Amino acid sequence: MNNFDIKLYHEKLNNGLEIYIVPKNDVKNIIVKYTTKFGSTTTEFVPKGETKMIKVPDGIAHFLEHKMFEESDNVSVFEKFDKNGADCNAFTNYIQTTYHFNCPSNFYDNLNILLDSINNPYFTDQNVEKEKGIIIQEIEMYSDNPFRKGMDTICKNAFSKYNNKVPIGGTIESVKSITKEDLYKCYNTFYNPSNMFIVITGNVNPEETIKFIKKKMNKYKGIDKIKIKQYNEPKEVVKKIDEIKMNVTIPKIMYGIKIDYSKFNPKKFRKYFFLLVNSIFGDTSDINEILKDKNISTYDIDYSFLYTKKYVLFTLIADSKKPKELIDVIKKEMKKIPSKEVFERKKKCYISSIIKLSDSIEGISNTIMNNVITYNKFDLSMYNDIKGLNYKEFKDIVSKLDYSNNTTLYINPKK
Repeated sequence: MNNFDIKLYHEKLNNGLEIYIVPKNDVKNIIVKYTTKFGSTTTEFVPKGETKMIKVPDGIAHFLEHKMFEESDNVSVFEKFDKNGADCNAFTNYIQTTYHFNCPSNFYDNLNILLDSINNPYFTDQNVEKEKGIIIQEIEMYSDNPFRKGMDTICKNAFSKYNNKVPIGGTIESVKSITKEDLYKCYNTFYNPSNMFIVITGNVNPEETIKFIKKKMNKYKGIDKIKIKQYNEPKEVVKKIDEIKMNVTIPKIMYGIKIDYSKFNPKKFRKYFFLLVNSIFGDTSDINEILKDKNISTYDIDYSFLYTKKYVLFTLIADSKKPKELIDVIKKEMKKIPSKEVFERKKKCYISSIIKLSDSIEGISNTIMNNVITYNKFDLSMYNDIKGLNYKEFKDIVSKLDYSNNTTLYINPKK
């Protein structure tokens, strides 16, 4: 990474598995992330060894994540990590599933456990049925969470073709329909080395670690290309206004804007759009003070980004008893283009936050992982890319953005 006191080691095995290692010998801990480019939005594809495209149940990527740490010897993988002093977990989102652990010692033993568990699946009719009850309970729990329920509803109202419209965990009905055979088809197709990568940061020896992984992983074969169904998502949202009632004391509002960024350079757009949002809605922006002064909102506005290949769904979240006034203020502020002074200040903060990554093995790990997922590689020129952003280009991009495709969700208290 340019301008940082770190060194990146990158190796691509013959089977396609990519390894990214950043050694940091001034820390005791080690973080390992093992990722497959398979998330909840991929449900229609041609399985390995077949010719016809199939449709698997929604939520299967998340279901698969739950089952990967189960082994035939009835010893929990979590127990194995725990005995070795490691903390392990996993997560699934729209575009990936990642298994990770961190440890201060017994690194190779823990790495061996991780690689063994992910490369040797154990699915039976019995353990699949047992897991359904656990995941259904998880879905029911999330349905009572205003933020999760709200974000799922915003996505459903924004997208008509993309599978972002379905919750990552699927629905109760889709989970009930998952079979052992479905899981193996997804596993054999997407859990292959050419669709996966490993990121390791911390107190490790890069050469020895790469040698260890090569010896362990060279026996597994990759797949040249996976055929996945592509969707033509329209720019219009599905539903402009919606309301749900939940156990909240203060009404919440979610305002999602679906923006087509396909005409712009995707890497530049993400950086410029981040600067725009941070300028308008960041900690030092005027809008939060305006909302508090007018008694429209008690707390600062929160926001989230959901990027697809063509669109970004930018969602603003706030508590407010005056939702219409809140939306009016948001629309008014988003029509403004931040000044050059504000742009330069936010750019400096952006650069500063990137520099701080060199002190955090977690930050470095996440940056590499997110870059590989998004761009299929980790770009070493991140610092220079941000430094090279200029106000003229920023102003040109911002002036062309269309905010008309939006959806509003009111989350009101139950009577």
